[in-house]
Amino acid sequence: MSTLTSKLKKEYSAHIECLQKRTKQALLCDNIEGVVIHSGQEIKAFLDDNTYPFRVNPHFKHWLPLIDIPNCWLIVNGEDKPTLVYYQPVDFWHKVIPLNESYWGDFFNIKVLTQASDVDKLLPYDKKDFAYIGSHIEVAKALGFEEINPEPLLNYFHYHRAYKTAYEQVCLRQSNALAVKAHIAAKEVFLNGGTEYNIQNAYLSAIGYTTDETPYGNIVALNKNCSVLHYMALDKTTPKSHKSFLIDAGANFNGYAADITRTYSFKQDKFADLITRMNQLMLNAVNGLKPGISYVDLHIATYKEIAKVLVEFDFIKVSADTAVESGIVSAFFPHGLGHHLGLQVHDMGGFMADERGTYINAPDNHPFLRTSRIIEAGQVFTIEPGLYFIDSLLQALKDSAKSDQVNWQKVDEMRDFGGIRIEDNIIVHQSHNENITRDLGLD
Repeated sequence: MSTLTSKLKKEYSAHIECLQKRTKQALLCDNIEGVVIHSGQEIKAFLDDNTYPFRVNPHFKHWLPLIDIPNCWLIVNGEDKPTLVYYQPVDFWHKVIPLNESYWGDFFNIKVLTQASDVDKLLPYDKKDFAYIGSHIEVAKALGFEEINPEPLLNYFHYHRAYKTAYEQVCLRQSNALAVKAHIAAKEVFLNGGTEYNIQNAYLSAIGYTTDETPYGNIVALNKNCSVLHYMALDKTTPKSHKSFLIDAGANFNGYAADITRTYSFKQDKFADLITRMNQLMLNAVNGLKPGISYVDLHIATYKEIAKVLVEFDFIKVSADTAVESGIVSAFFPHGLGHHLGLQVHDMGGFMADERGTYINAPDNHPFLRTSRIIEAGQVFTIEPGLYFIDSLLQALKDSAKSDQVNWQKVDEMRDFGGIRIEDNIIVHQSHNENITRDLGLD
């Protein structure tokens, strides 16, 4: 047994016990007997017999690491041993994935389903007291479920999803290990003059992925393309010159996502100095990630620090305080500081004040925040401040009454570099922060 498997096996029992307790409490709150969690099913493209890449229901993969098998079901009531209905058809058209129980199999009563349409024979007969959790509403109705994704139940689960068990933390460290390996390979191709397409292939090859296996579409951008926040075009032509490189790319392990971003300069120039400064700013923000602090307050504090960077590099003509007050910093840093990370890249529960789902609004002048929750031990976040030179935002600023606050000559010198984003993945402990990404050697 490998060291990693031993770690997973060691922590998995407590993980299942935790999920059982959460489920029992959630069911008491909603006065139902149990939940039936659907892994999902493949969806065909319109007017076609090909399917989109399968994405498993995150509620399903919270219980066990089956992330690529459609038509599976979990029956859970918080007390009895959960039942797994595992889909294993007789199929000569497609590869049938055999059941590999590994370290988790003993925790489930397993029933094999050979034909998806026969699942009703293996589900509870009386579904009146069971809730369906999944995205296929018509399937749930056809099977006779009346409670479908009840909001109180989902609110409870989503709120508690923010607290990661030791098992989940092992999975997140491993997904980061994979992503770090691929990031290092991608950087090498950039420094050797590769295209965006070359870099993407190097990233995937380093960890043996196809494009469908990443937790989100990789952002691989050179030069001015670094200013497009969700750039995914993957240019196959070599640019006239290599100036900058931004890669926002992750990996999956047992359904848990890594989400890492780095920015590099091709030469040791002013942009390289700006990257160094933003890297220090990012690490300072990581240090500010402490239990009891609002993530909103940490974002605002970082926003003010970015204003200071704009002053230091002569991009603006006013003080940092004036830039914050006027809001011009938002033209250079238009997104939130980060988000919860786990079963989903932007994991659930970020705006919840309590398990009832009470919503915490983001401030009006920081509308793009992805979490507004109080930081607590056991939570996992990304920290990803950015500083960009985005033509559309800069043009709007130039056309405004605040145009005279900007040193346009210095800003224009940076446009071809696009921008900077640096992102690490952090586990918050009571006594310290664990920077998974840096611990794995990615500077």
